[in-house]
Formats: sequence, C-alpha cells, structure tokens
Amino acid sequence: MSGYAETIERLMGELGRLPGIGARTAERLAFHLLKASDEEAFALADAIRDVKTRIHPCETCFNLTEDEQCGICADPQRDKSVICVVEQPKDLLALEATGSYRGVYHVLMGRIAPLDNVEAEDLTVEALEARVRAGLLPAELDDLRPALSPEDAWRMREEMERTFEPVEPVEPKDNTKC
Repeated sequence: MSGYAETIERLMGELGRLPGIGARTAERLAFHLLKASDEEAFALADAIRDVKTRIHPCETCFNLTEDEQCGICADPQRDKSVICVVEQPKDLLALEATGSYRGVYHVLMGRIAPLDNVEAEDLTVEALEARVRAGLLPAELDDLRPALSPEDAWRMREEMERTFEPVEPVEPKDNTKC
C-alpha cells in the first residue's frame, strides 16, 4: 500500500491502465488533477463521458462519428466507386490530411493477428464483403496489406474471386490511389 487515500489509489490505478501510462505517470496525472480547478477536472470527465456516449462507428465505413454516417460517407462529392481500406480511423485521417484522395474508405477497426487471437471475424471484414457484394469494389485488394498478413490478403482475394462474378477493375479518374 502506498499510503494514499483509496480514492487517489483508484484514480492512479485507472490512469495506469491507459496505454503508455506507467505507475509514476499515473501518480503525476492524479496529482495534476487534484491541483486543477474543479472546472478543468470536470471538463476532462465530461469529455471522456461524451466520447463514450456520443461517438460510434459510421454505419457505412466504420469511421468514428457522432452521426449515422461520417462526413466522408455523407459527402456527395466523393467517388463512391473507389474504396480505400484502412486499419484504424487514425489511418483514414492521415490520408485525408493529404487532400489527394477523393474516394471513400472502409475501416477494418484493427489488424488480423492470430497470435493475439484477432481473426477476420473480429474486424469489419464481413461488412467490407457486403459492400463489395453491393457493387463497391476496392480499387486494389493489396491495400489490405497493412492490416492483413500477405497470406490472409491472398486468401481473402481468392475467396472473393470464388464468391463474386469477375468485375473489371475501376481506375480512379485522376489515377489517385490510397
């Protein structure tokens, strides 16, 4: 026992569960919050509550949003015939920051990692397949490589080729690839 009050210990324990936060950093953060004004501390608590209650995956691409569809999926100016498959919402944001891609996205919400017991069923691969069945074919399935092992990407490509009728690839109008 460190000698701190139970409430401080609990706060330090919760902060220490965050990625990259060790016991010493959790202790520093806890004391920072104790020194902060009520307004500052409650603003942080409200922000955490809001993100947990208001943010959810886009019903189409799984990007994070407060609405049913994210701003990208709702944008009529987007080329919906080109899909860039990304691993996480932060990857989508990095591509958007370049301003050069005008297609839509599909966020897998993770990476297949058999050693960590993360399989395709744990990601949004099924929803991606449904989008493909609906006529939205990713420009290149090789774009899945950051989130899939090469073997899994080829296995998925072979499965899709067996499942779906052959379709001619659609090149982006301005030859932009994600």
